[in-house]
Amino acid sequence: MHKITSSTIDLSKVRAVVYHLPDGDSFAIPIENFEQFFELGVGKVCDTSEVDGFVHFFPRGNA
Repeated sequence: MHKITSSTIDLSKVRAVVYHLPDGDSFAIPIENFEQFFELGVGKVCDTSEVDGFVHFFPRGNA
């Protein structure tokens, strides 16, 4: 498990991070083999990995 902002996310269940851009677009980044480099920065995290394997990240100013 890694601590991201104030929540703990079990990365063993995460398939990808969905990064939501301020203009409304989003893209998914598979985290396979990237767990040790996983840092999102400042923003809001919505962990739906238990349901669908995704963590949604809304950068500061887009949360």
